[in-house]
Amino acid sequence: MCAEIEQIKQQIQSLRIEIERHNHQYYALDDPVIPDMEYDKLFIRLQQLEQEYPQLITIDSPTQRIGASPLKQFSQIAHGVAMLSLNNAFVDEDIQAFDRRVREVLLSNSVEYMAEPKFDGIAVSLRYEKGIFKAGATRGDGYIGEDITLNLRTIHAIPLILPHDHSPPLLEVRGEVLMLKADFLALNERQVRMDEKTFANPRNAAAGSLRQLDSTITATRRLAFFAYGVGEFDDPSLPRDKQSHVMDYLASLHFPVAKEVKTVSGMEGLLSYYQSIGSQRKNLPYDIDGVVYKVNAVLDQEKLGYVSRAPRFAIAHKFPAQEALTQVIDIAVQVGRTGALTPVARLQPVFVGGVTVTNATLHNIDEITRKDVRIGDTVVVRRAGDVIPEVASVIIEKRLQQAQVFHMPSHCPVCHSHVVRYADEAVFRCTGGLFCPAQRKQAILHFASRRAMDIEGLGEKLVEQMVDHAIVRTPADLYKLGLSALANLQRMAQKSANNILQAIEKSKRTTLSRFIYALGIRNVGETTAKDLAKYLGSLDRLMAINDVQLQQIPDVGPIVAQSIVNFFAEQHNQEVIEQLRASGIHWEEHEGQSSQLDAITSPLSGKVFVLTGTLSGMGREQAKEKIAMLGGKVSSQVSKKTDYVVVGIDPGSKYDKAVDLAIALLNEDEFMALLQNH
Repeated sequence: MCAEIEQIKQQIQSLRIEIERHNHQYYALDDPVIPDMEYDKLFIRLQQLEQEYPQLITIDSPTQRIGASPLKQFSQIAHGVAMLSLNNAFVDEDIQAFDRRVREVLLSNSVEYMAEPKFDGIAVSLRYEKGIFKAGATRGDGYIGEDITLNLRTIHAIPLILPHDHSPPLLEVRGEVLMLKADFLALNERQVRMDEKTFANPRNAAAGSLRQLDSTITATRRLAFFAYGVGEFDDPSLPRDKQSHVMDYLASLHFPVAKEVKTVSGMEGLLSYYQSIGSQRKNLPYDIDGVVYKVNAVLDQEKLGYVSRAPRFAIAHKFPAQEALTQVIDIAVQVGRTGALTPVARLQPVFVGGVTVTNATLHNIDEITRKDVRIGDTVVVRRAGDVIPEVASVIIEKRLQQAQVFHMPSHCPVCHSHVVRYADEAVFRCTGGLFCPAQRKQAILHFASRRAMDIEGLGEKLVEQMVDHAIVRTPADLYKLGLSALANLQRMAQKSANNILQAIEKSKRTTLSRFIYALGIRNVGETTAKDLAKYLGSLDRLMAINDVQLQQIPDVGPIVAQSIVNFFAEQHNQEVIEQLRASGIHWEEHEGQSSQLDAITSPLSGKVFVLTGTLSGMGREQAKEKIAMLGGKVSSQVSKKTDYVVVGIDPGSKYDKAVDLAIALLNEDEFMALLQNH
């Protein structure tokens, strides 16, 4: 028995150490390394063991306190009334048990509750003396918090003075500081423009903003505040009958209160509210991770009392985890309708966001590099509502020695055509647009569209049927169709099939510009197609020309030129074009307006530039355009292939990497001189 107790004791101690480490990461560093659900599992396991072996409970256990110690950089504020956290419920049975316990203590068949959203933010306490905001603090460990008064003063939603007709000796308002979704997106866009680190989610952004030692930084961030209760008070006007009346009172004092707060009755009312808020969740202006239920009658709250770290009269009903841990088994590549290659993580199956997830998008190679995702890694997978699951981050400390770095393929995994990446895009693309099965439907629809070959009646549903039944594989197959093949398709009578065949036959007589546009070359729209036809006059000339010569045509830059060259360099595309011409498609050709395009090359042709910091003389987009006009390329990442790093005001980490790699650095004056000399 002693050996068993010692083993349990070691298990408890191990859990405590791990929970405290994650507390420090979450509360002190604002940098959690595991999802909330994983943390909850650790905490619940510790609670279970301590309940089974109460003799092993110690005063320093995480179950005996509420949060983490405050940062040493801030002074401390002691809470007059402890800021307790709530117990969590994850399934309906947990709520049934909570409601049953409440009814048993109160000797009631049905209890009235106040229900409200559970904000995913940072809990704070605001102290008002004689109606004036005097001090504000974080939750801290529940008894002592960090003094963040100056930072809280920058939040416009927090009143600095209560209405003139209300100035009680003391009122302590409890609430949550958070960042609205729209403000979070705007902040991250600004961080990108400034070449600074972006935030993972609104909660991290709010926490990082609220705990700045320099309050002027906090003032630049749009933070919101919602009140949810009171702490210490000396206020004769404060309602003491119902929690819902307290909320109404706080709203009357100009404190923001969630519009979704509602009074409900019994178990049925609780679950109905949970489902209602869950359905609204993605449309709310802020992030929530559940709802909170509180017994509404204040006297009943007092009767129910507290356990060591939470009130018995309230509980948090959490939504299914939107984040979970799992392992990356492999990284595959999917090819989309437009030829974009998207890396997808094949995962060890994991239950997240209410469904079992086996795949998650990695977006593009830049995201894989930024997050440093490798095959074999343990990762955090995020799923929000109907959004496609994504790999949010990597747990580096769990990385296996044999974890493999992923590289994008050089050839399309579907049709084996060459893969390219254009300077203005984050994605890689397959160049086999006319041939690639993954792009088949899109290529045929575009080819037949009104401004291209103008094949009347060849709409999306018909194209889907023809491709799905393997009747058509490339646009050239349209000109091989017979009446029987079409007439056998769903909703396609003989007359309709005849009309389609006539429209296909009619389309054989076209113009060079229409045919060029119909090919669906990346970055070649109608206007560019007309310019190509006007200046070259011949498809053969277009297929043979190089990118430098193409750039002599007005409005054809290096990116468009490279797209054209890549398209015609692909053997598969050449074969389909040959079949199209053999089918009888024809147009009038001419000598063109510039039959002797010179092959002047720029010394900057092919050079790779990276921009960091702010350029005072021109915008970033203007700088990119000037580089492109001279044949250069602009990349978002510094690598050994980078030729120049242009350094503006307040450069970011790209500058440091360039120094490490000994890459040529240009200040703004040197950059302008380089452009002018070429």
